[in-house]
Amino acid sequence: MFSKKLMCAAILSTLLPIAALASTPVASSTLVGKMEADTALLTSVGTQITGAPGWSVRRDGALTVFEAPEEGNRITLFDTTATDAQAAISAAWSRVGGKNAARKPTTVAPATARFGWDERVIANYVIPDEEKVAVQAVALRAGTAWTVMLIEATPAVADKRSAAFDLMISSLTPRGYSPENFTGKTPNKLNPERIGQFRAFLAQAIKDLGVPGASFALLDGGKVVHAGGVGVRELGKPALVDANTMFMAASNTKGMSTLLLAKLADQGKLRWDQPVTQLYPAFKLGTDAVTSQVLVKHLVCACTGLPRQDLEWIFEFKNSTPLTSMKMLGTNSPTSGFGELYQYNNLMASAAGYVGGALVYPKMELGRAYDTAMEHHIFAPLAMRQTHFDMARAMRSNHASPHATSLAERVTVLSQDFNYSVVPHRPAGGVWTTATDLARYVQLEANEGRLPNGKQLVSKENLLARRAPQVASGKNLNYGMGLEVERVSGVDVLTHGGSLLGYKSNFYLLPDSGIGAVILTNSDEGGRLLRPVMRRLIELVFDAKPEAAEDVKVSAKRATLARAAAVKLNTSPADPAIVAQLAARYSNPLLGEIRIRRQGSQTLMDTGEMRISVATRKNASGSAMLVTEMPGFEGLELTVGQTENKRTLTLNDAQHEYRFTEI
Repeated sequence: MFSKKLMCAAILSTLLPIAALASTPVASSTLVGKMEADTALLTSVGTQITGAPGWSVRRDGALTVFEAPEEGNRITLFDTTATDAQAAISAAWSRVGGKNAARKPTTVAPATARFGWDERVIANYVIPDEEKVAVQAVALRAGTAWTVMLIEATPAVADKRSAAFDLMISSLTPRGYSPENFTGKTPNKLNPERIGQFRAFLAQAIKDLGVPGASFALLDGGKVVHAGGVGVRELGKPALVDANTMFMAASNTKGMSTLLLAKLADQGKLRWDQPVTQLYPAFKLGTDAVTSQVLVKHLVCACTGLPRQDLEWIFEFKNSTPLTSMKMLGTNSPTSGFGELYQYNNLMASAAGYVGGALVYPKMELGRAYDTAMEHHIFAPLAMRQTHFDMARAMRSNHASPHATSLAERVTVLSQDFNYSVVPHRPAGGVWTTATDLARYVQLEANEGRLPNGKQLVSKENLLARRAPQVASGKNLNYGMGLEVERVSGVDVLTHGGSLLGYKSNFYLLPDSGIGAVILTNSDEGGRLLRPVMRRLIELVFDAKPEAAEDVKVSAKRATLARAAAVKLNTSPADPAIVAQLAARYSNPLLGEIRIRRQGSQTLMDTGEMRISVATRKNASGSAMLVTEMPGFEGLELTVGQTENKRTLTLNDAQHEYRFTEI
């Protein structure tokens, strides 16, 4: 459900120097111009970057500044020579100036030397939500020259323009860098030796990251050639993960839901370009104008301008139903133009599945209609015999328990309480499945809608329509309908990820060869494994330079540093003086009620659905906040305040602010 974009560097084959955009030298305060499309540029030392459409760019000697359409949001590149990364970052901030230049990084950690760089270092800054700013610095060295990237943005703009940030960050490469390219290369077969190498990589990777277990499957030529598991289903217990261990696949449900829509399109029950209100008249968004524009193909396109509003269903799910999930869309309003920007919205994807179910079984309750339609039209024909949406049934089966690593570096078994929040919205991310079953779903994609017996389950036309680009979601990355297609080293990769508390999953398919992999993990740290899994597959298939194993190890070190920094920032157990300022009960019209409770030395935030331990933090401004510290749900900040003689807690979620007021 909560996908995190993992960056990879790429570069256009043709680069246009910034100077070529203007016929005369550019003054320091003069905009070189507003970019109308992806624009390949060079900095003063020849560092390569692709600017995003709608942004403006200007040059001032060693500075290259990219300004977002929203004032004050920018990416700045600074070319310099320095003794080390921290000196380069300091020089960049000194040159730029401003409030952010005075901030001290919370962590400074190395990244792997990739994409032509000899050294990469990332400085992260933890800034209180009340300041509404996100800051990061990245220092990159090629030879003796450094290019520093400074990112300054409000969380709202960073969320709204995530695709533009991804494009510019991932395209940053040194002068003359030419990426690897496997266009036209015949891929290696996934023979027993290579399968063994993949398994060995996975076994070591989960050890490095502290992930208890993972299940996986590999495909070649559109056939499943291996399925298995590594590690254990639950820490401290002997049961091993195997190919039939159940995991929550989270947002990988979205592509399955659009597969149902493709089946219905074949049957003439819907058209991709049909207004949703013709099929489900009660469908409604925050504005009538946007509601009328939404066609079936837009339900899972992340292109309607609707941002995430996840907290509203996470905090209030006890009495939620599929019908209230549909009605909740009526509180969603766009923050960007229709079709303009990539903005991921889970409730829209949920609606897609429920509309499909209602078309098949119009007299059934929405949830039952969806579940039954998926079972009869998708899971049963694909022989996905263990795949379903029943939490209680999953708990009785060979299932993997969710885990997370605490700030104290302990791997902890998590409660499933949080994951029940997805049940009312399950077409967006509530599926339970196995590596064996998920591979059968990917196999159908590989064979363009044909089952292993040759029968066409879904027409090629409607299956492939789900992959058609609806909006750019990053560098060489486009979002379709619950599926993404990425161009990686000259090769197309069909993919999608999934994230719920304690579960991270992904699949990767090279459509031209029918080679692919699925991966299911039972820990939040499994998210750090997903991108290296794709890299390892490419290494084995194309004899690419081995990088995946090192990527995992460096990512694990960065995670340890980040957790250590969080421990230093917060006070745990919570500061009694701050806790004494709190009311016993707070309420918000959208997120419901919070009760503040004590349990021994712990302070708990009780939402009714969940009881979450909190630490406290005092900010330089003098304000105080509660910070969630429950493993897997840490880092949510609630600022302590007061208004109109009532105490408040304010929670920010990128593009939304929620104020809880004392009852």
